[in-house]
Amino acid sequence: MAVERGGSRDAELRAVFAWPRVLDRAKAVIRNGVTTFVVLTTTLWLMPGVRATDVLDTMGLVVLVAVVGAVLRPLLLAGVTALGGWGAMLLGVMAQVIVMVVALELDPSKRLSGWPTVGVAAVLAVVCAAIFDWMVDSGTEDTFLKEAKRLMRAIRRRQARRAGGRWLTVRRPTPGTEAGLLVVQLDGVSEPVLRWAVRAGNLPTIGRWLRSGTHTMRGWHTGLPSTTPASQAGILHGASREIPGFRWYEKDTGKLMVSNRPRDAAVIEPRLSDGRGLLSDGGVSIGNAFSGDAAISLLTVSHAALPGRSARGWAAFMASPFGFTRALVLGVGEVFTELHQARLQRRRNLQPRVSRSGAFLALRPASMLLRDVNVSLVAEQMARGAPVVYCDLVDYDEVAHHAGPARPESMRQLESLDRMLGVLERLRSEAARAYRIVVLSDHGQSQGVTFRQRYGETLEQAVARFSAPDPADAPSVPAEQEATKEPEFPRRPVAPVLVVSSGNLALVYLTRYAGRLDRDRIDAEYPQLVSGLAGHPGVGLVVVREGDGPVAYGAAGSHRLVDGAVHGQDPLLPYGPHARADLLRHQESRHVGDLVLISAVDPVTSEVSAFEELVGSHGGLGGWQTEAMLVHPAEWQITQGDLFGPDAVHRQLVEWLELLGLRPRAPRQDELTAGEPDEVVTARRRDFRTAGMVD
Repeated sequence: MAVERGGSRDAELRAVFAWPRVLDRAKAVIRNGVTTFVVLTTTLWLMPGVRATDVLDTMGLVVLVAVVGAVLRPLLLAGVTALGGWGAMLLGVMAQVIVMVVALELDPSKRLSGWPTVGVAAVLAVVCAAIFDWMVDSGTEDTFLKEAKRLMRAIRRRQARRAGGRWLTVRRPTPGTEAGLLVVQLDGVSEPVLRWAVRAGNLPTIGRWLRSGTHTMRGWHTGLPSTTPASQAGILHGASREIPGFRWYEKDTGKLMVSNRPRDAAVIEPRLSDGRGLLSDGGVSIGNAFSGDAAISLLTVSHAALPGRSARGWAAFMASPFGFTRALVLGVGEVFTELHQARLQRRRNLQPRVSRSGAFLALRPASMLLRDVNVSLVAEQMARGAPVVYCDLVDYDEVAHHAGPARPESMRQLESLDRMLGVLERLRSEAARAYRIVVLSDHGQSQGVTFRQRYGETLEQAVARFSAPDPADAPSVPAEQEATKEPEFPRRPVAPVLVVSSGNLALVYLTRYAGRLDRDRIDAEYPQLVSGLAGHPGVGLVVVREGDGPVAYGAAGSHRLVDGAVHGQDPLLPYGPHARADLLRHQESRHVGDLVLISAVDPVTSEVSAFEELVGSHGGLGGWQTEAMLVHPAEWQITQGDLFGPDAVHRQLVEWLELLGLRPRAPRQDELTAGEPDEVVTARRRDFRTAGMVD
């Protein structure tokens, strides 16, 4: 036994003093020292009235900062972990400033004195450090990656100690061999946009996967509505039909439901869940609309709460100088970048365009911050060995809404997401499982001049003209911004005609009548409403229920959805071959409107006119908004046909989980191994479970 312990100690010593590790540590020390020296020199130079000192004094201050950081940062991290949530965020912001303040106060040369002066200098130093680190990394995520790896090693060592391992060890944990699945959702990225970016060479990570043959890419059709909540209801729960739009009105309760508002999402999720969601077997949901019945839900809208004390990834991100503080400083830079890009659009008279000020100025840096937080949380869960993790990254979608889905600033966000995929790929070497990576999107986006810009009136104003003398009303902000608006209590009276828009999809409700009305009852109350909207040049489709089923009306014809009977010019032709099936399926939603409107689509450019003030929109039909993508390991077979709708994607992901051994196999009629010998089935399962080791 003593010999074994001695051999173990010798092995650990050899590991500690191995040249690659020694060289890495030396590089890190030199890098940190140079950074601190440059930052302190710049800070002291910028501070007015600071007495000049020589280089040796500044180098001494560099050493002092390192010592103070080594003493205080573990204590601050413990405080951040203990607080959790908002407390962790606040203390995380203060942590770097506190370290710098203490070091400046202890500076023997006393170049700065007085709390206001020292405080300003400390904040300035933290800002300069974030900018300098970003410049040294040439805009890459190398520093962020190193911090994430350090976090993962610490978590795995802690788990090893709890399992009876040694309390003190410097040996790096070995990579896990048991299979795991990481699903990353790139919100709003259409298959044509992703394919074009790969061909242009702008996405080196995904491009390398596809060119080397480890992964393959295909499109899938989202159906209607093409929104994140509907797609995630399908992908995570297999229940997309419960979501008729991004927001909708429920006549039985008199409530306007907004699916990205936490209190509404908490009401919606029980309608979706049967307890067997995609993440039900110990999975983790990060940054999603719904949980997928996950054991752990972090930053998930339906479980609205910031990560608590148990989330080490949250605490580490907040306390690290390369985490929250860096993201905050670079987020301010994103605001100035956005102002510059918006100004360029105006000067070049780029069309279509919308205002990019107001709430969007805050959404853009917030989405970048959320991306970094999410990746840190994913790293933590990979270290803990979660069997399946599903994470949503929203950067591209937020920018594309206001800039356009294929504009340069949107493509730069897509490139940054590709870099994050590269980070996650490199983190697998520190994970407790051999994770396979699947990348998908929930919908695409379609570009176009907005309905108001093109026709000089909003949709609700057009509806009001045809429903006179009764007024029409509509929410005052775009759907995806409404989560930042608290509902009014007591609620103001609902107008007799309510228009609820989601991109170029609108649901019209006659709120004084219970249940869904058919064409005869609507015509009796508002004789011009259906015909007037169908004849409006900005409205391509008006879907209304009649005695023999729902009918889609256009300006010059109609299409009965049940049997495909067409009278006059078929109004569905501009919307593609799936339009009839999409609309018919949408009519089965419980809270669908009395009328369903889809904006007109340009037959040449496939541009749509959003009913909200968004250049890039999704929710309805037309253009690329229903063309989502799926990137998966090449040896994994697609068994769900053409993947029509998010429910089919859910079933496909569940099958992959079963084949990886991460979910008990449920007998189904489409059983993959029907008629195959047992040894073939066993070999296939073994291949799937071990494939992660040879990616």
